[in-house]
Amino acid sequence: MTPVTSEYVTAILAVAERDASIARMLREICALDDDVRDSALALVAAQLRTQAAAADVLACVQALGRQDVARAIAARLGPPG
Repeated sequence: MTPVTSEYVTAILAVAERDASIARMLREICALDDDVRDSALALVAAQLRTQAAAADVLACVQALGRQDVARAIAARLGPPG
């Protein structure tokens, strides 16, 4: 995992630790099959772009699509449920 990727994971997990609803959503996203996760996040990113979301938000959504990021988050947060 690159330093930038590690920073994203750290930031994402910090937010999840402060908000249980975000942690639940991340568990569900990271548990998805890679192709399903990619498709779902592509739709989320498209919707965010129509609302002029900040670049860092879009970068975070893109990072969640990476298998290494999803695995690291899933390992830390545990399975959904």
